[in-house]
Amino acid sequence: MGLIPYKNEEYLDWSDEANVAKMRAALKDVGGRLGKSHPAIIGGKPIETDGEIVSVNPADPSQIVGRTAAATEREADMALDVATGAFEHWSRTTPESRARILLRAAAIMKRRRFELLAWEVFEGGKPWNEADAQVAEGIDFLEYYAREMLRLKDGVEIYAIPGEESRYSYQPMGVGVIIAPWNFPTAILTGMSSAAIVTGNTIVMKPSEFTSVIGAVVAEIFEEAGLPEGVLNFLPGYGSDIGDYLVGDARTRFISFTGSMKTGLRINELAARQIENQRWVKRVIAEMGGKDAMVIDDSADLDSAAADIVKSAYGYSGQKCSAASRAILHADVYDEVLGKVLENARALKIGLPAEEDGATVNVGPVISEPQFEKVSGYVDAGKQEGDRVLGEDPGDPKNGYFVSPTIFAVEPDAKVAREEIFGPVLSVIKARDFDDALRLANDSPYGLTGGVYSKNRDHLERARREFKAGNVYFNRGITGALVGVQPFGGFGMSGTDSKAGGPDYLPLHMLARTVVERF
Repeated sequence: MGLIPYKNEEYLDWSDEANVAKMRAALKDVGGRLGKSHPAIIGGKPIETDGEIVSVNPADPSQIVGRTAAATEREADMALDVATGAFEHWSRTTPESRARILLRAAAIMKRRRFELLAWEVFEGGKPWNEADAQVAEGIDFLEYYAREMLRLKDGVEIYAIPGEESRYSYQPMGVGVIIAPWNFPTAILTGMSSAAIVTGNTIVMKPSEFTSVIGAVVAEIFEEAGLPEGVLNFLPGYGSDIGDYLVGDARTRFISFTGSMKTGLRINELAARQIENQRWVKRVIAEMGGKDAMVIDDSADLDSAAADIVKSAYGYSGQKCSAASRAILHADVYDEVLGKVLENARALKIGLPAEEDGATVNVGPVISEPQFEKVSGYVDAGKQEGDRVLGEDPGDPKNGYFVSPTIFAVEPDAKVAREEIFGPVLSVIKARDFDDALRLANDSPYGLTGGVYSKNRDHLERARREFKAGNVYFNRGITGALVGVQPFGGFGMSGTDSKAGGPDYLPLHMLARTVVERF
């Protein structure tokens, strides 16, 4: 199967008026389709449910983006049953045929790119550049995992002994449950689902209830790409209604999850229990967030450091598990860096991403009213714990779930400096020296991303060895991991070190076998 070498999808240039015109046309087109209903899809058949999920535009909560089915345990049981039945055939298809479906899905996603961006703007509240980056990432996952499956299709080479032939190969696992987050509803949902599918598994795909319309569009793209009925079963629903059932069922072979630490630990606990008729130990692939730090020492390029702190802290309103939530500044440059960070943050434009000038918006809303209330609570806590050097009190959520970029100068034990906020709130902490800064950065149960700005080679090499995070970046921002270039995933309470977009990811969805023949 001949393929061109893998290359990351390029981001759109918003200074190009042709791209701006296409985006405005897509917003108009998708805007005319808002409010429609989307059923669950089980075994290729639309399934209506008694309840529904109403998705709203977080920048304008009065605007209904769409309605999706709200599955119950009845539909979850049906989806698991269909996926179990479809596995027998799908697991026997060739890796080449499965890879072709991913490549077709990538081509469809490229063709529908502006439409997907518009859905991201309306349902996710994303500024145009953020929407584009994660749709490009979804395309990358499809292209990369297709090639990875072809690389692994014949197994991997192992050592041999005289008189015997040993083969080490992979086979599909079974039925997987995909539980996706709302912050990257195209990219992460596509990535987790495509990895499970291309390795020969069947899935029950549950998007976040806050972005379930985008989930329906992603499921539609897989169907358009030729995925057989029953391989992907689209099951929108509330986690509180169907999450435990899907994870705990004996038919479930593995769970792929991205979300909060609390939910991830709950999934891990449920998956560890053996129940009647369960014939395997369930596998959990989990990415569970972070409290990510950027360390700036006294040798750093302070202008670049300040710009990247702001970019990493406030991209998509801080709603990235990789977002910079802590800036740990060497005492000798603390005041200067903080001043530059404030200057950069004050220049950010807060606005409505769906407006015609959406290409110039830097900060949009947070995703939902519950998230708005959560972030607002942390803002209140921060005002009690430290000095708020930037930011205003959140307004009325009826006018959109907007929280302005906020900075607190706090001690390292402050609540806002310890807990994951998932909003545009940055804690700035003073460190005595580099040793103290690295200690503070590592003083967290999480271990997802981190960064160091320094021209001191000894400091960088020490951070390379000792910074406790799955993705560590030197002299750049800490968000925006590229598929195939910067495999993404953390350890500690940040997850199972699954490294999405890397060479070790697909084997997590397969069973490894060693077959030995003596001559």
